Amino acid sequence: MTRIALAQTTSGTDREANVVAALRLIADAAQQGASLICFPEMGFDRFFPQHRADPRFFDLAEPVPGPTVERLRSAAREAGIAIVANIFERAAPGVYYDCSPVIDADGTLLGRTRMVHIAEAPQFNEKFYYRPGPGEFSVFSARAGKLGVAICYDRHYPEQLRILALRGCEILLVPLAATSREQWAMFEMELQVASFQNQFFSVVVNRVGHEGDMEFIGRSFVTDPWGKVIARAADGVPELLLVDIDLDEIDRARRVIPHLRDRRAELYGPITQTQSQ
Repeated sequence: MTRIALAQTTSGTDREANVVAALRLIADAAQQGASLICFPEMGFDRFFPQHRADPRFFDLAEPVPGPTVERLRSAAREAGIAIVANIFERAAPGVYYDCSPVIDADGTLLGRTRMVHIAEAPQFNEKFYYRPGPGEFSVFSARAGKLGVAICYDRHYPEQLRILALRGCEILLVPLAATSREQWAMFEMELQVASFQNQFFSVVVNRVGHEGDMEFIGRSFVTDPWGKVIARAADGVPELLLVDIDLDEIDRARRVIPHLRDRRAELYGPITQTQSQ
């Protein structure tokens, strides 16, 4: 069995306090037997994209690796736990990404995933702040398993999730910043379907708390390779949710319903417009 920890957290205006709180959760999760912990989107800062086109927020960005990532690497090494976090990355002057560094249990920075699909909607004014990631769709081999990441809005695009599955993803991590209770049933179903079609585990980690006009609702959850929600966190309050998963369940599901085996990839070429009849 693999024990994973979902750090459903709230963030104040003091980044240092937020990071210190995260380090405590990392140690706590490891002490309770977790081999992997995931944090929400922008989990160490307030959710600044609710503010439209304010260049002051670029000052929050830092490189990867950088100060926060180095502290996370030390925490991972000391506690023996893999970490998937999410920060505002400064890659070069004027080049910024929504980025999830992936750190193994020995402190190795395995790599990073940059959000590919950038939202632009009320309270999610992200195109001003983030460039689209290049779409490497990497799968990282950690002690806890083979990890793929789809950051927030990326989860709505099944093409990305299928690519991760084809590259060996066993555990899909989704750092999230979501406010809508009305749509939440659809959000769960969406990942249930993705888990069922790709036959991997999905781990969705949302933030909580009131920030300006936004209320982040939590409700983090885990789905198994059969598409079943096997654990849910609370609505609206911080929680460290520990969930045991059996990676052998992936093989059992793929023996019964071999979705990936039965793909007809040779038929899925570029879509061309056919002449109307």
